[in-house]
Amino acid sequence: MSSAPSVPWLEESEMELWRAWLRAQTELPAAMGRALHADSELSLQDFETLVRLSESDDDRLRVSALADEMHWERSRLSHHLRRMGARGLVEKVECAEDGRGAFVVLTRAGREALEGAAPDHVRTVRRLFFDDMGEQEREVITRFLQRVVSRTS
Repeated sequence: MSSAPSVPWLEESEMELWRAWLRAQTELPAAMGRALHADSELSLQDFETLVRLSESDDDRLRVSALADEMHWERSRLSHHLRRMGARGLVEKVECAEDGRGAFVVLTRAGREALEGAAPDHVRTVRRLFFDDMGEQEREVITRFLQRVVSRTS
């Protein structure tokens, strides 16, 4: 029987950083979501969807492209878009070019909701993430996270 190669355990400082990272990636979105919903009645997922649509050409994206960008299963996105559509924030339109796909389009109400929520959301992002961070820390953290993301692609 062959034994697996030995893997060095995380050092105490590495474990402390790793656990802080895991907690932050759970706690930060939860706190941001609570604040966003209290301020605008949008969920964090609603806001992300509206932002992605607002930053796309003609305020529209193919459903499949939006699912890829958000790293969501198409069925999850479909359910979410149906709920957003019922609130008038987005609409789904068939793709005239190929007749198979569909676009998600940001509606006027969706843009108004996004523009209304954005100032409070930015204040929350600043308060929870940036207010205690200096310029040098921002630069180091940005470079580090860019390297992490590049290894996951």
